[in-house]
This record gives sequence, structure tokens and C-alpha cells, in this order.
Amino acid sequence: MDISVVIPLLNEEESLPELAQWIKKVMDQNNFSYEILFIDDGSSDNSWKVIEDLGKENSNIKGIRFQRNYGKSAALNVGFEATQGDVVITMDADLQDSPDEIPELYKMIKEEGYDLVSGWKKVRYDSKWAKNIPSKFFNWTTRKISKIKLHDFNCGLKAYHSDVVKTIEVYGEMHRYIPVIAKWAGFLRIGEKVVIHQKRKYGTTKFGWNRFINGYLDLISIMFVSKFGKKPMHFFGVGGTLSFFIGFVITIWLIIQKLINMTYNIPYYRQVTDQPLFYLALLAMIVGVQLFLTGFLGEMISRNSPERNKYIIRAKNNF
Repeated sequence: MDISVVIPLLNEEESLPELAQWIKKVMDQNNFSYEILFIDDGSSDNSWKVIEDLGKENSNIKGIRFQRNYGKSAALNVGFEATQGDVVITMDADLQDSPDEIPELYKMIKEEGYDLVSGWKKVRYDSKWAKNIPSKFFNWTTRKISKIKLHDFNCGLKAYHSDVVKTIEVYGEMHRYIPVIAKWAGFLRIGEKVVIHQKRKYGTTKFGWNRFINGYLDLISIMFVSKFGKKPMHFFGVGGTLSFFIGFVITIWLIIQKLINMTYNIPYYRQVTDQPLFYLALLAMIVGVQLFLTGFLGEMISRNSPERNKYIIRAKNNF
């Protein structure tokens, strides 16, 4: 199969028929073999009924329905697991991403050898203060930290080689950082394509300021996990050892100072336990031991939670 299109959605019943028809038109024009995977992230409207009806008309349209809302990352992760195509395209269900971009994205993966191609909505029709300015700041920060030269990390329109989506794991709110996750997984050929951004035709945006704030927390988390997720002792152990060593050296120095004072009968010297420095040294040693133990425990349980990516699927269609 040439292409799998993964579309996470939440309450998008109005846009789904038009989107499905548009994608089918593009696929037929380019003679692509394809599948469309709609991932219903706990919609409260008639989105699932629409998906079932579309599946009856076109067997290439498949659906997965969550029991409740888990978030876009969960929807993408489950969708990635179900894909069969050589190239995987992700896009939003609100018609702001154009399916006409699919042939060029496919070409960049198959012919130009990219592992991942991210869309860049150079001209946007979103609210300037609610989305555009925060998005630019968010992208600038991510670009500086990750060293990946992309302008629009959070663009929903992306193309992946199938090896990428079958290797990476997306959970929490990590969908914003899939290029970063892919890079740390060893997929270094990451490209960018300017894509058309269309005005929302139906419904309202699901964007909120809490997602913007959580985005930075997730960035810190993913950078830590990428570097130390499989070797937490390298992070906690180094800090713990350094802290313990500093505390130990200060303590030994205070004891030696006391012995010298006693040997030479120096009057009015302070007892070791009367000096604030002693308690700071003791605190440093305790903190060092705690950090070391944290690293040891983290080493044993690192990334082995069996529940992290477990989601309740209510129904499937055309699988």
C-alpha cells in the first residue's frame, strides 16, 4: 500500500464527508493505493456515525473510536500502530490542511529520501494573539533546543516513512515534538515543505492556553527522557556523587581543622557541630545519597510502565 492517512478528530462531524471526498479525489488522480484512518478521540457529536457511513461507501476508509477523550497524541499513536502504507500522512480533520499537498509530500519521502517531512504554514489564518504569536515563540524555542531547523513543529500536516511511525512512541502531549522524538530515535533526514493553510470552515478551534503552557513542560520532559530515559543514573548519579563528595570533603576539612586546633592548644576554637558549615556539608551528603538512590531506582523502572499507552477502544470500522 502506498499511503496511509491518519486523521485524529474530536467533534468534526460536519467536515468529515468533505475531507474524505477530497482525499479520495487526490488519491484517484495519482493512482495511489491508500487507506484513511479516522481516529475518533471520544467525540460527543455524530462523528462516529459519519465515519461508519463513509466506511460503507468506501472500504478504504477505516475508523477507530476511543471510549473517552485521551488526546491527540494517543490518537496518533494508535493510528500509527494500525497503518499499513509505505508512507504515512497525518492531517487535521478541520479542513485547514489541504489533501492536495499529499502527492508532493509522498514524493519527498519516497524519491528524495526524507524520513519525515513537516508542513510549514507560512501564511496562517488563525488569531494573531491567540495562536500566531505564541506559536512563533514556541517554534523558536523548540528549534533552538532541539537543533532541528523547522519553522512549524506543531503543524498537523506531516509525512513519515513507515519505519518512523513504527519505531517512535507518542504519548501524553508529545505530538508537538514528533520531529524531536524521531531525531532522537535516529531518523535524521527531516525536511520541511511550505503548505497551504485554509480558514476553518466548520466548528471552533480546540486550542487553549493550557496547551501552550503544557507544550513547554512536555519539551523539557522529552529532552530529559531522550537523553537520560534509558540511563537515569547518568543524570542523578553524577549530581548525587558530586554533592556527596563536596559534603564529605568539607566534613573532613572541619575535622582536620579541629585536630590541628587541639594539637596546638589553640584557644577559643569552635566545635565542629557549632559551625553552620558542618550542617551544610551534612545536608550535601544526604542530598547526594538521595539523588544516587533516585538514579538507581529510575534505572530499574525506566520506561517500563505497561499502562502508559493503554487506551480503551470502543469500536473499530472496516478493520
